[in-house]
Amino acid sequence: MTEPMAQQDMTQANSTFTGFVALMKWGSIITAILALLVILIIS
Repeated sequence: MTEPMAQQDMTQANSTFTGFVALMKWGSIITAILALLVILIIS
């Protein structure tokens, strides 16, 4: 009875982790682009 609950928890954890990694990936790309634009504006 506890195994299905553990499996459900792992499914939710994997889903959350996948979303977090995607958010970090796109956030890093956007931050790098913005930093480049600021550097170009300043120089």
